[in-house]
Amino acid sequence: MHRRRRTALVLTAAIAAAAPLLTACGNDAHPGAAAVVGGQRITVAQLENRVDEVRRAQRAAVPDETQYQQVLASTSSLTRDTLHNMVLDRVLNRAAQDAGITVSREEIQQMRTGLEQQAGGAKGLQMAWLQKYGIAPARLNDNLRLQLEAQKLARQLGTDTTQPDFWKALSKASQELHIDVNPRYGAWDVQKSSRVDARTPWVREVTTASGGQPATA
Repeated sequence: MHRRRRTALVLTAAIAAAAPLLTACGNDAHPGAAAVVGGQRITVAQLENRVDEVRRAQRAAVPDETQYQQVLASTSSLTRDTLHNMVLDRVLNRAAQDAGITVSREEIQQMRTGLEQQAGGAKGLQMAWLQKYGIAPARLNDNLRLQLEAQKLARQLGTDTTQPDFWKALSKASQELHIDVNPRYGAWDVQKSSRVDARTPWVREVTTASGGQPATA
């Protein structure tokens, strides 16, 4: 992989073992909520729909029952990881908004085109994102937007996505959004912008033809 084409897909609980710094929300306070971010609920139904999207894509990609059961075993934390994804998406959007950062459809398509070329086509890219990152094909563009926002934010801060200045910006956004997570899915560490019990890192190293700043997880 050419260094010039390496970039970090952000954001995770690559920061493990931290104490909860938020009050997690319970069903009494927020009935039916998996999390509350900026006063807006991520409902359990919305979370389950996202997880179902991934499971359906996995089932279609792995028709063999034995292999599919292996996939299920290796992605047993999918529900919690998906919620982490959904919360962190909003945190990064807030941090980008605070910094005046926007991402256009053209930028997303440019990044996607470069990745498809390296993955051997659209199907190859979809399969790679599904297998490596648990991203359903329908959510691929959303995920690429997340990456581009992170790249632009890091660049504006004169750093990269592995450095403290970048994470301070996400921490500030987390504080502004007053994130509550239903205890059944863990809790949110406002200082590190991560779900406290998250085990699967979000920091992913991907190849891209977008010419972004190099960064490593």
